[in-house]
Amino acid sequence: MITYRDNAKITTEQAIELYIRSTLGERRPIDSAKTFADMLTHANLMITAWDQEKLVGIARTLTDFSYVAYLADLAVDELYQKHGIGKRLIQETQSRLGSECMIVLLAAPKANEYYQKIGFEHNPRAWTLKK
Repeated sequence: MITYRDNAKITTEQAIELYIRSTLGERRPIDSAKTFADMLTHANLMITAWDQEKLVGIARTLTDFSYVAYLADLAVDELYQKHGIGKRLIQETQSRLGSECMIVLLAAPKANEYYQKIGFEHNPRAWTLKK
């Protein structure tokens, strides 16, 4: 049975291991523990999924809780994918946001079809500025 928490204290190592097991590590700075620690520390809404004591999923969000929530990362261990965990992580995130707050994300290439399937609307106006 998977449990969901918004108050779990996870270590940088736990998170990096999950991102690797989810394939999101291919696009995240898993080789920089400091950057990863900052990612965890400064997200203001994190929902985690647990199979007993094993971290199997995370939704890491930056939000004002009223207008917009940027779902920066949705990672589910590959062995646990296709069981509704990602969808539930998003639902748990939504339940903690204001009733008018929208969720915005940049999809990983492998997840593009997934987000449309669970109700997200495609918006081609996203832009990025890298340092």
